[in-house]
Amino acid sequence: MTQAYTVAVLVGSLRKDSASRKIAQAIADEAPKGLTFKVVEIGDLPHYDPDLETDTPPAAWTRFRQELADVDGFLFVTPEYNRSVPGFLKNAIDVGSRPWGKAVFTDKPAAIVSTSAGALGGFGANHHLRQMISFFGMPLLGQPEAYIGNSLSLFDESGALVNEATTDFLKTFGQALAHFVAKNAPHAADRKAA
Repeated sequence: MTQAYTVAVLVGSLRKDSASRKIAQAIADEAPKGLTFKVVEIGDLPHYDPDLETDTPPAAWTRFRQELADVDGFLFVTPEYNRSVPGFLKNAIDVGSRPWGKAVFTDKPAAIVSTSAGALGGFGANHHLRQMISFFGMPLLGQPEAYIGNSLSLFDESGALVNEATTDFLKTFGQALAHFVAKNAPHAADRKAA
């Protein structure tokens, strides 16, 4: 990877000791040079209400949209809540989808990692999220698929990833993501020609 690309990371967990946030950090740590990860906070976003979509929308919406405007791609890392994504992640997608015709997600490459404390790895959340973002025409990394089960047992007390197989998988995932973003980022061809 000769060009630098920035990937916005949206974490679907607000927990201070979130396994999803740790997984996102582990992917960033293992990814190739040239791929920068930028965690964009979503917990402070007011619920999307079209009546608030005025010339002066809520400041948190404006901050969120501005932080995402110039990224090259997205990484969604989320736990599963009741066979779907947490409500505030859905809200962030709704906020980023407006104003109409100005969605920050449109045509930008994305990857999804779902996590769960149990063995299923957040399969329901992963596929609900795929359905949501398909609306924006986002190229979606198909392989490797990332369903991280038993996520609470993968880290030691200091938050370090201690499962070697998971470390190897996240390294492979980060490499695939880097290649995918470089190939599919808006204006990627222009960057290569420059």
